Amino acid sequence: MTDAGGPQGPNDIANTAARDAESVRRLERIANVGGLDRVRATLDNAPPVLDELGISADEARDMLNTPLNQLEAAGVRPTVLEAIVEIVGRPPLVVRGGVVEGKTTLGTDFPADVDMRITAVEPLLPSIGRIEFVNHDMEWGGTGWVVGEETAHLLIATNRHVAGIVARRTSSGAGVFMFAPGAARYGANIDFVEEVDAGPDSSALFKIEKFTYLADDAAADIAIGRIAKPGSDAHALRVLELDDGSDKELVAVVGYPARDSLRNDPTHMEAYFKGLYDVKRFSPGFLREAGGATILGHDCTTLGGNSGSPVISLDSGKVVGLHYAGRYQQGNSAVRAATLQAVLDGARPTAVPGTELAMPERPDGDHDAAHFAGREGYDPEFLQVAPVPLPVTPLAFPLTAPSDATAERPFELRYQNFGILYCGTRKTALLAALNLDGARSRPQKRGNDKWYSDGRLPEAVQLGKADYDHPEIDRGHLIRRAATNWGDSDEQAKRSNDDSFHYTVAAPQHAAFNRSTALWLGLENYILGNARTHGFKACVFTGPILSPDEDEPELKDTGAPIPLRYFKVVTMLAEEEGSGGILRLHTTAYVLSQVAAIQQMLNEQGLPESAEGFALGEFRTFQVRVSDLEAMSGYDFGPLRDADPLARRIAETDDESLMPRKVFSLEGYENIVM
Repeated sequence: MTDAGGPQGPNDIANTAARDAESVRRLERIANVGGLDRVRATLDNAPPVLDELGISADEARDMLNTPLNQLEAAGVRPTVLEAIVEIVGRPPLVVRGGVVEGKTTLGTDFPADVDMRITAVEPLLPSIGRIEFVNHDMEWGGTGWVVGEETAHLLIATNRHVAGIVARRTSSGAGVFMFAPGAARYGANIDFVEEVDAGPDSSALFKIEKFTYLADDAAADIAIGRIAKPGSDAHALRVLELDDGSDKELVAVVGYPARDSLRNDPTHMEAYFKGLYDVKRFSPGFLREAGGATILGHDCTTLGGNSGSPVISLDSGKVVGLHYAGRYQQGNSAVRAATLQAVLDGARPTAVPGTELAMPERPDGDHDAAHFAGREGYDPEFLQVAPVPLPVTPLAFPLTAPSDATAERPFELRYQNFGILYCGTRKTALLAALNLDGARSRPQKRGNDKWYSDGRLPEAVQLGKADYDHPEIDRGHLIRRAATNWGDSDEQAKRSNDDSFHYTVAAPQHAAFNRSTALWLGLENYILGNARTHGFKACVFTGPILSPDEDEPELKDTGAPIPLRYFKVVTMLAEEEGSGGILRLHTTAYVLSQVAAIQQMLNEQGLPESAEGFALGEFRTFQVRVSDLEAMSGYDFGPLRDADPLARRIAETDDESLMPRKVFSLEGYENIVM
């Protein structure tokens, strides 16, 4: 993207030229189907959106009349003209005082009575609002609207990816608000006004009490929130009805377009779209059949803040879709109304008015020992060049032997592509050991989660669904489910995926720990993709850091701890500089920790000053030496501590003033010491 300030470098110039060339090609396609002629005709109506673009009708007409291959010579960026074509042909009309402005200025793409059809749906607009966040860096994140009614509440529809900014899905399918740094809890409101020139209106601002349904990543992009019904002196709201839509039906997306630099050149977007953002807009267009049974396409103008907007039919006055995504000049996608209705119908039994909206969870299952026949578990010879043995776990937490134990594997629960070392007295896995082969990845859909007990251990030493009934506690995979999904066949990959849904593979995880998952869970992929690694293979150890003094919070009265600290150790093959191509083990260690864990380690080393210069966040990912991880956790990683590049770099640095820190706070993958 072009930088708004400072000179352009060679790469910037090349990228700009490539974007302009692609824009010219798109403009040519638009011209070939008469699109530019229709925009010229629209200019005769002096659409008010031109004022927002900062240009006159004559200036826009001059641009449109310039041959496309001469735009740059005339001082016109093709990307700018393309943006004007879209915004004029499919204008996001201003909503002011609940009335759509400019509805009589639309071009010949639309039927002659489009203004009357828009007027007919204006009574729906006060029931569409902006989803705003509490205790979050983002002021707001999308659009929501009234989709249903309960005894004392109204239901609000938006997207999962909007609600997911401040809430997470629990095992019941409902959402719970996560924690902000400093232990303040996030929250959300919906403001049903936020129109151009409108002042604050407390009667139109409603607290979203909770998200009663939050789809998982494999399901349609839907979230349902709940607000209290308004009182007699509050902003009036009505439920928007749902209906099916059909190809080429006249529709409008109503929502709050936000800055979207992925769709437009950011410099010119700011210059030409000033005032377009953050307020309620009415964007007319047409449906386009796309995506099969659950996805609806449309060509209305949308930007990022339109996520969660209703797609309203201007024929029926009903909502035909829930907008969730768009690509510049390539159309937009919405969840079909029928899919949204199925969620509402399936999640809220009509026989029990007021029941909270939550998809019914599948009951637990159990697998006996025979189910796991043929599972080889973790392979210490996986990297071939050198073995990567299982670490020795802390003596304070005795391991429990499975019924199919062997002399060589006396304590390992063997699964497909990974193994687990389990402590029955604490009802928790102490170690998840994964063999990861990125070159043989075969992604598997998560589906509707069903969790199982492992019949190789007594049921009494395992947790179950009833133990995870607290809304802030989730079953957290100790290994990445997706990372297990590899093999020579889909059958093998699916078997590993299914094996990951055993309670022995999970740990009670507090909501706050989810704040670090983006960096934490992507470590393996980043390291496998690093130029220094070899073969896209790795051995990954993950586990909790527990205290022998049992100072972790307990999960209900189960005796199981809720771990506050986790470690990850990743070992792969890499070529050392100057080795002549010889491959050696390369091991890096990481901790997901609260401040106390890292600070305690530094104090024990007598190095409190080493914390100077970087802020220890409440929940952060750190890179540490393997030897330091051993000291704080009680695990013994054997030969892996000698394959640690961070330890080697520290040892090779003679000048103490230049000595690297022994603890690295990872703000991004580029900070990793490889």
